[in-house]
Amino acid sequence: MNRTSVRVSAHLRRESGWPVGAIAGLAGGAIEVGWIVLYQNMTGHQAAAVARSVTQSVIPQLAMAPAAVSLGVAIHMALAVGLGILIAILVRNLLPHVIGTPMEPVAVVAMLAGVWAMNFFVILPAINPAFVTLLPYGVSLTSKVFFGFAAAVVFWCAGRLHAAGQQGA
Repeated sequence: MNRTSVRVSAHLRRESGWPVGAIAGLAGGAIEVGWIVLYQNMTGHQAAAVARSVTQSVIPQLAMAPAAVSLGVAIHMALAVGLGILIAILVRNLLPHVIGTPMEPVAVVAMLAGVWAMNFFVILPAINPAFVTLLPYGVSLTSKVFFGFAAAVVFWCAGRLHAAGQQGA
């Protein structure tokens, strides 16, 4: 990406970070769901147990409800959108010099690895210790790394689309 594209990408994120962040969160959340479904199916486990456990972590009284699995996926995706927006804002405000550079995906993945560590070593053990044991650490960390790469691709594409629009104007 040339210097002009980096400036345009940075401008895009300064001006409209939350919509791009929301899309990044949707992409990241979806790739996490796909990865967990694939892993659980390959190992003979039910992915529904993970979704139900998400519900149990947030709304324990609904963990056994008929809609607990769907609710767990919805909660996961809502949290993913929020996380995507947060990552976009953090990168934009704390690391504007990496926007549009090869370091941007590294920074985004590192942030997501930090989120994973906080979730699996602090938050989840306190609110739902059983959740931590549903998947091996490597599988759940891989999920967050996939989220980070998906978010980074969305950020990159948004920057390229905005740059193309600026060149055509």
